[in-house]
Amino acid sequence: MSSDIKHTDAVIAIVYHSGYGHTARQAEAVRRGVEKVPGAAVLFLKSDEAQARFSALEGADAIIFGAPTYMGSASGPFKTFMDATSQVFVSGAWRDKIAAGFTNSGSRAGDKLLTLIEFNILAAQLGMHWVSLGMLPGNNRSDGSENDLNRLVFFLGAAAQSNTDEGSEIAPPASDLRTAEALGERVARVTQQSIRGRLARVEGSSFAVEPALALAEEAEVAA
Repeated sequence: MSSDIKHTDAVIAIVYHSGYGHTARQAEAVRRGVEKVPGAAVLFLKSDEAQARFSALEGADAIIFGAPTYMGSASGPFKTFMDATSQVFVSGAWRDKIAAGFTNSGSRAGDKLLTLIEFNILAAQLGMHWVSLGMLPGNNRSDGSENDLNRLVFFLGAAAQSNTDEGSEIAPPASDLRTAEALGERVARVTQQSIRGRLARVEGSSFAVEPALALAEEAEVAA
């Protein structure tokens, strides 16, 4: 593949549900992160809209799932979207796409990990490749603060916490939004890497050799 190719066009879909506007702010932050990456475009859909846009989602290179955590699980409207993806399970239309997730709740923990696990399992069932947050824990030292990225310390995806007595114009806090933004940027870059890998295979690049095949060939020569 030509070494002067710096950016690869990629379409990153963000599918989310927000009950009171807090998770919508998180979704917008993810969007900003994606848009920071040259060559990355965003398909931004609420979960109810997405159910009528499966053809558009099929054209995306990555899908980032987002929903608030209610009672230890993804919100009901987002689960309706998850159930609707059964048609994709049968067709395999999302196989080998990149996937990631984010969630928000009123408590610092709030069992948000279970929602991220739900998203992760959904991606696995659909044959997608999951991208983690890829960030060290924040606010876990004496010199840490609530302004640290990943202050809630989640690794599977981006987590946010919104005080239950604060509206979406205040919560979630800036650190959680910056964490979500970092997730969007990471997913966009990983997606571009994935696309370049597929292009390399098509163009016959030396990087296209599957590692397992290369090892097998080496073993055959050694024998």
